[in-house]
Amino acid sequence: MFVALTLFTIMFALGLGLRSDAIAGLRQKPFLIARVLVGSCLLVPLLALLLLLMLPLSASLSGTARLAIALMALCPSAPMILRKAGKKGGDTELAALLQVGAALVAIVSIPFMADVFRAAFGVQNWDIGPKEVALQVGRTQVLPLLLGLLVRRWLPGLTKTVEVPLNKLANGLLLVLIGGVVVTTGPLLIPFVGANWLALGFMGVLVLLCLGVGYLMTPTSASHERLTVSLVTSMRNPGLALLFASTYARDLAGVKIAVVAYLVVTVLLSIPVLKLIGRSPTLASA
Repeated sequence: MFVALTLFTIMFALGLGLRSDAIAGLRQKPFLIARVLVGSCLLVPLLALLLLLMLPLSASLSGTARLAIALMALCPSAPMILRKAGKKGGDTELAALLQVGAALVAIVSIPFMADVFRAAFGVQNWDIGPKEVALQVGRTQVLPLLLGLLVRRWLPGLTKTVEVPLNKLANGLLLVLIGGVVVTTGPLLIPFVGANWLALGFMGVLVLLCLGVGYLMTPTSASHERLTVSLVTSMRNPGLALLFASTYARDLAGVKIAVVAYLVVTVLLSIPVLKLIGRSPTLASA
């Protein structure tokens, strides 16, 4: 319930803070936004699937590590994208549009790619059904996002009052959520790392590939756009992944720890790469 509450608050705050001029930006760069959404929602899960299927060492991964990698690859629209984009010198309005778009596309992409993963591995314990996933994504992401947009549209006075504190609350809830998972699973985290060093390597390779996908999708864009897109494609949604792990993988011990490990690997690898992208020469805007 706390995971669902955290996601609801984050997406409501996003909808509340999305300005109309940012939404109008959809008309300015529709092809960029479309290809980034395809990359984040479909290409990233496919890259994860190819790594897990084609690399010979993947057979040595534990079932929990495989599921955690799959869940993180499936879940786009990381809640902290806006905050990180602002801190790293990215385009916050573009990040907001991409996060909103990814949340909407996820209703279709997550059930579809979950079925692809299940068919590819021939397993039943990754029982993430299309209808159930659509309900989870719709209830915890799309519904609060639409509510936030409606409140901003019809209650502008209230929006000005609660926008900043609500964003702080949303970020705080996410930190509490991740911190709570780390604290409750902390005693198992070090043994997990020791027993799953190969899985950490797979996670690292996937994160670097996702960063590369984002960079290659913006070959003629300014550095702040390349940074934003790289951030969007590489940062996955740990809150949603933890929600699915709690709902559909209760019998697999260690999945939540593996999700947190993936998040840590993402942060550690993305920091230097994003700094390098941010320092790259600015090219002509698309």
